[in-house]
Amino acid sequence: MLACCHLTWSLLVAAGLAQAFIDFLFSIHFIKPIYVIEPFDILRAAMWVLLTGCIGYGGCVFGLVWNRLPRLASARRPREP
Repeated sequence: MLACCHLTWSLLVAAGLAQAFIDFLFSIHFIKPIYVIEPFDILRAAMWVLLTGCIGYGGCVFGLVWNRLPRLASARRPREP
């Protein structure tokens, strides 16, 4: 999911639509737009999408391992009659 969001942002930058999009988002939140979107750089975009994808998949693997661990707290509780 993280990688998809950043891929979408990279595509907006590449298409030249990111500045208008970010200006719109700021203006509807009553914030004066002060940020300027830099020109598209394919290497930086690829690294950002790859990094966020690795973070997302790492979290998924951590969750799978965590869910497979035995539940110590439930093993200590006495059973209800």
